[in-house]
Amino acid sequence: MRRLLARQGEAAGVRQWGAGIPYDDLARLVLVIALGLVFLTFRDYGISNDEEVQKIYGEMILSYYASGFHDLSALAYKDLYYYGGLFDLVAALANKISPLGVYETRHLLGGLVGVLGLVGAWRLGRRLGGERAGFLSVVLLALMPAYYGAAFNNPKDIPFAVGMLWTLLAMCRLMPVLPDPPLGRVMAFAVSLGLTLGVRVGAGLAGVYLLAGLVAYLLWRGAETRSPAVVWRDGRTMLLAVLPGLPVAYLTMALFWPWAYQAPLNPLQAVVHFSHYGINIDTLMDGQWLPAGHLPAVYLPLYLTLKLPELVLAGAVAAIGLGAVRLWRSARRRQAVDRGRSLQFLLLGLAAVFPIIFFIVERPTIYNGIRHFEFLLPPFAVIGGLGLDRLWSVLGRSSEGRSRGFGLALGAALAVQLWVMAGLHPDEYVYFNALAGGVKGAAGQYELDYWGNSLAEAARDLSEYVAMENGGRPPHRVYKVAVCGNPLAATYYMPPYLRFTAKPSEADFFVAFTQHDCDHVVGGREIIAVQRFGAPLSVVKDRRPLQGVPTAAAVSLRAVN
Repeated sequence: MRRLLARQGEAAGVRQWGAGIPYDDLARLVLVIALGLVFLTFRDYGISNDEEVQKIYGEMILSYYASGFHDLSALAYKDLYYYGGLFDLVAALANKISPLGVYETRHLLGGLVGVLGLVGAWRLGRRLGGERAGFLSVVLLALMPAYYGAAFNNPKDIPFAVGMLWTLLAMCRLMPVLPDPPLGRVMAFAVSLGLTLGVRVGAGLAGVYLLAGLVAYLLWRGAETRSPAVVWRDGRTMLLAVLPGLPVAYLTMALFWPWAYQAPLNPLQAVVHFSHYGINIDTLMDGQWLPAGHLPAVYLPLYLTLKLPELVLAGAVAAIGLGAVRLWRSARRRQAVDRGRSLQFLLLGLAAVFPIIFFIVERPTIYNGIRHFEFLLPPFAVIGGLGLDRLWSVLGRSSEGRSRGFGLALGAALAVQLWVMAGLHPDEYVYFNALAGGVKGAAGQYELDYWGNSLAEAARDLSEYVAMENGGRPPHRVYKVAVCGNPLAATYYMPPYLRFTAKPSEADFFVAFTQHDCDHVVGGREIIAVQRFGAPLSVVKDRRPLQGVPTAAAVSLRAVN
């Protein structure tokens, strides 16, 4: 097919530059490189704020099954029983056999889940746009810092994003074979949906998308045939085809979410809980701390605009613009439109846009930037890949030079994005694009290291600093260290000669991330600053001359911890 297209282009007087490039092979190479980077770098990432409780929850679910359903602690642990425990249960099982540390194992597993998402982006982009679109989709997602950087230590949002992506892919595979999809495709959708529900009940959104696709199909058939009998027959056929997937989805979900099946309406109770999530926390937008439960409608669209890489934004604009032109031309010429393909694009568009509209209308509680909406990142990567691919094709029709120039410019832009991610490592998720002035421009205006990932680097640097004071050897005495942020995020990486203290006035050293001005809570001489592109993420202060001096901020420090 690729050779045929190339010959057609030459016959029209335009040689399709790059038509012979093996994009599938390049996509596989990207996946291999990403997999290698996961194994090389998973130890670099720190412990995020939620990881300790998520670890405990996974161990409780494992104990629930291992005890023959007698240990019921997982059914009442904090508010985590409202979540499925797929990732945490798998991590608990992995830690039974892993030679790595508990959190190192979780970070490796998280990175592997992230790569699974890259595979999904490749397959979805390829299905909707061909080999080159699939390649561009996987590259854009791999170079999306908010996705890649969070994969290692975000045990809820990234597994959920990956699950939603694969569920979307499974739904797209149903559309071309309606009204009577094969049982295998229905089961693939059901299992994918069940696994995603086993992470978060919000996967029910996929049901909304599927329903929209089925209704659109029936409306299309009605317009084609003008026969209510045909619409009724197709609707009944679709219902009978999809129904066997419902118990499979439920049972798959239940395996990883024990609380869900303790009462019939528990999953709905979880939906109600999260739709009225009454957490008392502030989130930063445009330099102002705002209550998470009362955010302006522009909050999520603004954060997405500033967090998505420029190439993804450009690709999305191209996809919308060129798609609209193509629809207009088809309608003007009364050309037939591929129904199955159109329904697939409908599902992809819903996956990217519907949650944003839902937020604008309902204004649910969210915080930490786009953390709760990171499941939008893979669809936007695919849309961006499709848009860039389409733009490349349009330019290629006019001249080989424009096609070659676009390809070179795109390669250069991808190289710059890769350089930016390398400079941010292992804090990629703090990324902001040029519209925000980069990470430095976003500092103090938007949330950066809300997970405290940089505390691990600060703790390691402090360990080296103290050892250097002793000629590169461990000191003979123990130093006390106070932490502003999640104490575990720093103490896990401290050697025995550094010991955590909850009393700042007794601390020899103070380690803090810059979130909520934690670094200003306690005084001292700043000796270490963890920065990315000029934006400070964490600091270490030497307080040894101040030992025993009371600090007015001690109460504030305890409150933050």
